[in-house]
Amino acid sequence: MSGPVPSPAPTGAAPSRRAVVRLRPAADARALRHGFPWVYADEVVADRRTRALAPGSLAVLEDADRAPIGLVAVNMGSRIALRMLDRDPAAEIGGAWFAERLGRAQALRARLFARPFYRLVHAEADGLPGIVIDRFGDAAAIQPNAAWAEAHLDALTEALVAVTGVATVVKNAGGRTRAAEGLGQETVVLRGALAGPVPVPLNGAVYMADLLTGQKTGLYFDQRDNHAFAARLARGQRVLDVFAHVGGFALAALAAGAEAALAVDGSAPALALARAGAQAGGVAERFATRQGDAFAAMEALAAEGARFGLVVCDPPAFAPSRSALEAGLRAYERVARLAAPLVAPGGYLLLCSCSHAVDLAAFRQASARGIGRAGRAAQIVHTGFAGPDHPVLPQLPESGYLKALAFRLDG
Repeated sequence: MSGPVPSPAPTGAAPSRRAVVRLRPAADARALRHGFPWVYADEVVADRRTRALAPGSLAVLEDADRAPIGLVAVNMGSRIALRMLDRDPAAEIGGAWFAERLGRAQALRARLFARPFYRLVHAEADGLPGIVIDRFGDAAAIQPNAAWAEAHLDALTEALVAVTGVATVVKNAGGRTRAAEGLGQETVVLRGALAGPVPVPLNGAVYMADLLTGQKTGLYFDQRDNHAFAARLARGQRVLDVFAHVGGFALAALAAGAEAALAVDGSAPALALARAGAQAGGVAERFATRQGDAFAAMEALAAEGARFGLVVCDPPAFAPSRSALEAGLRAYERVARLAAPLVAPGGYLLLCSCSHAVDLAAFRQASARGIGRAGRAAQIVHTGFAGPDHPVLPQLPESGYLKALAFRLDG
């Protein structure tokens, strides 16, 4: 499905006039009442009226016995046909509703962080299905990854400015999720202006986040705590940061006293931002980059006899769906196998996975196999996850996607 999304019915319509969608008898209504936020397309009674609802429309969800469950956003062209917005079927989705959800999300982050650089909204886990918002000081980047979010973007933006006081708001719209919702790909400034990449201070380092043309929203806040842990291992060591993006692990390590760091990534623009961050953080003389395929780069470094006290590999999602699970696990094993020989005796290897389809146990096994195939023995010294600005909805395992394993390798 592609092309522009039709406008949904007005959200201010009286609840009695709202469309009604109904679960099939075999669907698990109890799970929805207990907090699961999605209804898949094959669980919905897809009659003529339901199929005719424009993507992003709001409707009252009923169980097979016609008992109301809540207010949902509808997109019958998506695998996730319904997203639960509110347990109150009569809820009005507008400025006040968005402001309440955003205020609750900001209260958590304000308690956690002294400065306004964090993920402000983590989609379903913050009660805003399909919406991601990252805050960069006086700027914020919104990812409206569901049709209902696109349809209500103006109200969301107004509420975001009112609640947070940000001067600049960027709509960052790209990737597989939007395509699955039938949404277009575009990144535009909705409010204010941007003069260029935004400097972001984290863990003593400075990162340059490109909100307009960078990957995702420009920076991966989810790795903040893992950066900090890795930096503790890096003091006085040479560090290799593979799949480095804008230098996440490398710059944090240098800020903590690493002897030197090499960042490897396939993206020249990302490495340029990493170098700018190193310059801004005063560590440029200890920082180097290498552009190219990560697997080829690790093989080349091994051939050169390079060894590092800390090696970090933070690849993209090798298993973005369950259908890609086996191939993804093989890729994670290969990363571990190529990275392990680069670790000096007694050094550390930090491996990461952001694939929600790969659970921790499977990732741990794939990583251990790769290390073993490289002829190294290891012990796990730390297991990390996304930071607390990426809360997990207990009923939705997909919201807890990030895993990080720190190994100490023998000689």
